[in-house]
Amino acid sequence: MSVIDFQSNPLIHSREEVINDFSLVVATINGTGSQTANNAIIRALFKMGLPVTGKNLFPSNISGLPTWYTIRISEDGYTARREGVEILVAYNEKTQKEDIAALPSGGICIYPLDWKGFEASREDIVYYGIPVKEFVKASGAPFNLRDYVANMAYVGALIELLGIEYDEVKNALVRHFNGKMKPVELNMGVADMAIAWVRENLQKQDPYRVERRNLTEGLMLLDGNTAGAIGSIYGGVSVVAWYPITPATSFADGLNDWLPKLRHTEDGKPTYAVIQAEDELAAIGMVLGASWAGARAITSTSGPGISLMAEFAGFSFYAEVPAVIWDIQRMGPSTGLPTRVSQGDITFAYTLSHGDTKHIVLFPGNIKECFDFGIAALDLSEQFQTLVLVLSDLDLGMNQWMSEPFDYPTEPLARGKVLAKEDLDGLAEQRWGRYRDLDGDGVPYRTLPGTEHPLAAYFTRGSGHNEWGVYSERPDDWEQNMERLLRKHDTARAFVPKPIINDHHAEGARVAFLTVGTNEAAVHEAQDRLAKEGVQTGYLRVRALPLSPEVSQWAEQYERVYVVEMNSTGQLCGLLRQEHPELATRFVPLNHNDGLPLTAAWVVRAFTEKEQ
Repeated sequence: MSVIDFQSNPLIHSREEVINDFSLVVATINGTGSQTANNAIIRALFKMGLPVTGKNLFPSNISGLPTWYTIRISEDGYTARREGVEILVAYNEKTQKEDIAALPSGGICIYPLDWKGFEASREDIVYYGIPVKEFVKASGAPFNLRDYVANMAYVGALIELLGIEYDEVKNALVRHFNGKMKPVELNMGVADMAIAWVRENLQKQDPYRVERRNLTEGLMLLDGNTAGAIGSIYGGVSVVAWYPITPATSFADGLNDWLPKLRHTEDGKPTYAVIQAEDELAAIGMVLGASWAGARAITSTSGPGISLMAEFAGFSFYAEVPAVIWDIQRMGPSTGLPTRVSQGDITFAYTLSHGDTKHIVLFPGNIKECFDFGIAALDLSEQFQTLVLVLSDLDLGMNQWMSEPFDYPTEPLARGKVLAKEDLDGLAEQRWGRYRDLDGDGVPYRTLPGTEHPLAAYFTRGSGHNEWGVYSERPDDWEQNMERLLRKHDTARAFVPKPIINDHHAEGARVAFLTVGTNEAAVHEAQDRLAKEGVQTGYLRVRALPLSPEVSQWAEQYERVYVVEMNSTGQLCGLLRQEHPELATRFVPLNHNDGLPLTAAWVVRAFTEKEQ
């Protein structure tokens, strides 16, 4: 690698080396195949033992519009989005001026020398031009692959300029192409030319580089949709019905990829069914039908999809048919911004449908919880004979995060109060009622279709009924049934995942942060920054609705609790005030909703403004 010589650029020569603590962004055009190159970079850095996260900002069309892929490297382990990047790979002429303007003083711009009319408009950043077309032509790549291999030119430049290990990049490509060496050699050939050209023609004039560490040992790099799909498989899912929608499609893709690998077959036939339905209405209808018949069934969708599923959601709640919906949240209302992140479905999901409907809602905050909640959602849906919604989001679902390995489940599937033939034999002297509360917890007993016993049959009713399943319009029957359903919902408070409480910055604190989902990364980083300024804060992350008792017990310790969430109306804050009116004045909304993941810098600014 070239010797670092900061003296050649007097504007930045006084800066010390910046090692393993910066961000880089690749600005390209959607549909030009940069995903392979970007994945090779982030996986190589990860395999070098460096904590990394990758966030893809892409348009909601098929191709042609700008896309950005940002990789954050943080030796301190921070994984939230940062406001700004130090290194830009400018591969989109239409956005180059805006992208370059966003760089900090002393930043880097890597661009194709072939661009006509490119102007080095700033004197306080470093420009590295590379002859991309020359490398692509020399590679001999077929015409239809030239846009794809062109991306390996910036990979080669980054290898040489930052010190990314060559072998780890190649290993990442071998993994990507499933060991097929021909495409690996084609791509690495372009990278080789770029490395040689940079080494011979450019002198490093910036302070940024990477060094191998041992900070990712035992971890893996994965997206939340894949993790949730694998968790659902280990949770016993056997029927999946879905309809394509961004950003949830890759959840179903994950099931299609992993079910054949993890689920044994009998007589050469699959023991599961994955069905692409004609729309979201059909998908949730299939899930409820399969679940009523005894299967563990799920669907995945996003905000517009759960809008269409609302009536069936009410049927699941009132007829007490288990089901699971994975809602990978995106921006709304209406069709919104399909490729931007938000947490705007919280209140809608909690009461999805009409009347007094209430559901169990789970909020995974990291990759491991996506896996764990894949299992927990199916267990809870059967234990409480109700709909469970898992609210992930685009950032968690589609982007690359580091994760601890998943724990192999050791407990049997929790199927709840299911009566088998042997159980019914003991009820011969009694009349069994499908919707009777025999244990005082609001949860009735059920049988599965096909149970051979004269007492097993019952009517599943989404209309008014009494505790025996008989149609009724009597006011007392309605009130009795609704009281039991809400009692069942309250019972669930003790069974849903408890909140995560981390008060390592809370000694002497009078204020605290309460958040949900992947906001944790930004809030923890913000807490560290505030602590350096002498501001101590408590912390809690809600992981489920209904709220467990620990939430209010924790909140009572603080004068103010800042509720951090990604939506425009402070939805979680509103629910907290509604469920705990005695603490309503303590909950202060700290919400932001611009389609991008939260940053620690924004949390610190918003908190400071509120505190003044």
